[in-house]
Amino acid sequence: MRVDLFTLYLLIIGTLLASSGMTLWEHRSHPRRSRELSVLAAGYATLAIGCAAAMFRRELPGAWGSALSNLVILTGYLLVLHGVALLSRRQYRAASVGLLVVMALTWAVGSARWESTIWAYVSAIPIALASGMTSRELLRGDDLKALPSRYIAVAVTGIHALTYAFRALALPWLAARYGNGLLLVSSVVTMYEGVLYSVVLPMTLLKLIREETHGQLLQQSQTDYLTGLGNRRWFFEQGERVIGEGGKSRPLSLLALDLDRFKKLNDRYGHKTGDEVLKSFAEVARGAVGHDAVLARIGGEEFAALLPRHDAARAQAVGEMIVARFAQTVSHRVDGDDIQATVSIGLAHSADAAESLAELLAAADEALYRAKSLGGNRVEGAHKAVSLKLVK
Repeated sequence: MRVDLFTLYLLIIGTLLASSGMTLWEHRSHPRRSRELSVLAAGYATLAIGCAAAMFRRELPGAWGSALSNLVILTGYLLVLHGVALLSRRQYRAASVGLLVVMALTWAVGSARWESTIWAYVSAIPIALASGMTSRELLRGDDLKALPSRYIAVAVTGIHALTYAFRALALPWLAARYGNGLLLVSSVVTMYEGVLYSVVLPMTLLKLIREETHGQLLQQSQTDYLTGLGNRRWFFEQGERVIGEGGKSRPLSLLALDLDRFKKLNDRYGHKTGDEVLKSFAEVARGAVGHDAVLARIGGEEFAALLPRHDAARAQAVGEMIVARFAQTVSHRVDGDDIQATVSIGLAHSADAAESLAELLAAADEALYRAKSLGGNRVEGAHKAVSLKLVK
């Protein structure tokens, strides 16, 4: 079935307007990305208006119709670029205005003699640049790297950029060699590709933002709101994963951490001060255990840290570092009184990582109770506690 250019224009306009409406509606469900979605919706609508103007560009005298429709279409592409760049907190305002000014001057200077050439070839250059920069922004976005839909959006914008680059750079030479019939064929191919762009890109960007929102909600459900560490559920999920991946040849250690006399501190100075102490401890612990550790708040003032590839000696050093840093650096002054908080730590390790997470945590808790009974502000190992019981 053969579809004429007029029908393809109508199809592109319809899909762009539908995408604009869907994107604008969706921005209410994603308040964090409301601005980006609004800009993208404006970009799709502007592209639709530009395509509609292009259908009737011959109705205006001279090159006015071609110039205006081209500039409106280019504005739409630049708005899409701006919306994608905003996802990574970047902007292209100056570059976009500069590109529009250059294109407007090109039409003003050359439209009288080369209207057809500018419309067919030169106008494709800024569109290729805008689409290429959109693809680049999607690749650069650190917040989007883990989202699968990003690669579809990169492919769509990249193909669109290559299509218009071919139209601007290779088509003039091919048309001169094989005749203007090739120009008509290229226009039809460009329109078909434009239909795919107008459908796939908006839907993919919506999916991208939905994936991002879902990931954020999942992270919030696994994060302790006060300290920013993982919560108990996250600790056990990640801990089992680490134990499963570690195999039997890698050492593994677990620290059970509990702030000393925290209830008395809360009762005397209030929960606000207690919360500040908890947040301070989380920062100290996070800085000491390293990036590979699974660190979480598993209770009120109880924390746990699973340390992959840490034998008993190395884990003991980490625990002592936390004890020392917390005792030395955390100090609060309330009503003229200095508050000095400390922490007790129980250590359990498995040389072959064969034990379950529950068994390691139970052993670390046993050592933690021993550290508490000895006055706190110390690290005690589970094996030490067991050997002492055997001696008795």
